[in-house]
Amino acid sequence: MGILGWIVLGLIAGAIAKAVMPGKDPGGFVITMLLGIVGAILGGFIGRALFGSDIGSFFDLSTWLLAILGSIVVLAVYHLVTSRGHRAHG
Repeated sequence: MGILGWIVLGLIAGAIAKAVMPGKDPGGFVITMLLGIVGAILGGFIGRALFGSDIGSFFDLSTWLLAILGSIVVLAVYHLVTSRGHRAHG
């Protein structure tokens, strides 16, 4: 899958991750979508490391599940980091 496919997949996975993990993000929609792209790539690497299989095509269910899972993980870490920063200043 090319870089454009990863970007589109990451944008959609980021939106799904945001729906699963609602809350106010300091960066808003753009940051959430960028985190989705990072999460999709992270999910691909994790899937390759854990399952030893290459990432499938854009329409493969395992690709989507890994991208969404990676996006949720990245979004959760982002929430933890930003919430600590807000508590320290407020």
